[in-house]
Amino acid sequence: MTGQKPLITRARKSVSNFKLREGQAIGAKVTLRGDRMYEFLDRLITLAIPRIRDFRGLSPRSFDGNGNYTFGVTEQLIFPEVDYDKVDRTRGMDITIVTSASDDASGQALLTAFGFPFRKEGQ
Repeated sequence: MTGQKPLITRARKSVSNFKLREGQAIGAKVTLRGDRMYEFLDRLITLAIPRIRDFRGLSPRSFDGNGNYTFGVTEQLIFPEVDYDKVDRTRGMDITIVTSASDDASGQALLTAFGFPFRKEGQ
């Protein structure tokens, strides 16, 4: 999906209710910069987001107050690189876009200029 090797995130401490052991792999993360970031954003906006089931636009309320935007995707199959036959179960992911904007309004203006399809307020 990203063209880059992910960093495996591990549990910091054991939690018996989640059947989680300290040091156990619990996720992966990737930080994209430069050309890879722009390629991923292009694929995300033009190919992946339109394939989301019942999509009505991204929520404009998911900004963090500093101009950064985070949204969740419920299944990885929206990306065309993922082969449906090799998926054992659907997994979701969170995508965070860190911008150089200092507030939410300028961050939303930047992402709208990139082509992010934000929902109109009140919908």
